[in-house]
Amino acid sequence: MAPSFTIRPAAPDDWPRLWPVVGPVIRAADTYAYDPAATEPEARAIWMAPDKRVYLAGTDAGAALGTYYLRPNQGGPGSHVCNAGYMVAEAARGQGLGEAMCRHSLNEARSQGYRAMQYNLVAATNAGAVRLWHRMGFATVGTLPGAFRHPTEGFVDALVMFQTL
Repeated sequence: MAPSFTIRPAAPDDWPRLWPVVGPVIRAADTYAYDPAATEPEARAIWMAPDKRVYLAGTDAGAALGTYYLRPNQGGPGSHVCNAGYMVAEAARGQGLGEAMCRHSLNEARSQGYRAMQYNLVAATNAGAVRLWHRMGFATVGTLPGAFRHPTEGFVDALVMFQTL
C-alpha cells in the first residue's frame, strides 16, 4: 500500500526537511545538472531560488518524501511556459510519489496561468522518469546528443520534453 502524503507549498523554514531529499539527488549526479560538490547553502540557493515556487510532499508527521518546483522557463515572451523539477527521497521511490507530484504540478501550473510545461534536460538514462513523463502526457520534442555527463555512463543524450496545458 502506498504511503499517505500531502503536497503543499514549501516555506523557507522547511529547508531542513528538504535537504535530506535534495542533497542525495544532487550528490548522485545522475539526473540533475547541478554540481555534485555543492554545499548545503549552495543547494538551498539553487532549489529555493526566488524565481521558483517550491512544494514539499510529506507525511502527516512532517517528514519530507519529495519536493518539486515550478518556475517560468524563460522570461518575457516565453514566460507563459513553465519548467519544473522533481526529487523523491530514496525510501519513497516506486510508490507513486513522482506521479502525484507531476499531476499536482500540472494543476498548479494551469492555476498559475501557464500554457505549457517544458523539461529542458532529462537524462536519457533516467528511464523511469522518461516513462513517467510520457505517461503523464509529455512528448519528447528534442534530443541533445551527449549533453549530460552521467557519472557512470559517460556522455549521454538529454531530452527536451514538452506538454501543452
